[in-house]
Amino acid sequence: MKELIRYMAQALVDNSDQVDVQEINTLQTLVLELRVAKEDLGKVIGKKGRTAQAMRIILSCAAAKEQKRSILEIVE
Repeated sequence: MKELIRYMAQALVDNSDQVDVQEINTLQTLVLELRVAKEDLGKVIGKKGRTAQAMRIILSCAAAKEQKRSILEIVE
């Protein structure tokens, strides 16, 4: 799932080499922290947060297959 978020973020931003995804895995929850360049932050969040919400929905569907809860945090 880490690679899925990395792939989506790299497709959205201009500085794809600055995309970093950290994974924190617990028993039932998967937390992914996404870091991008400051100038690409708006592209990842999208208008009214729609792009970020779409990424969260895709992540939750992928996590549901493994019967886990997923959280995507976009960090500055």
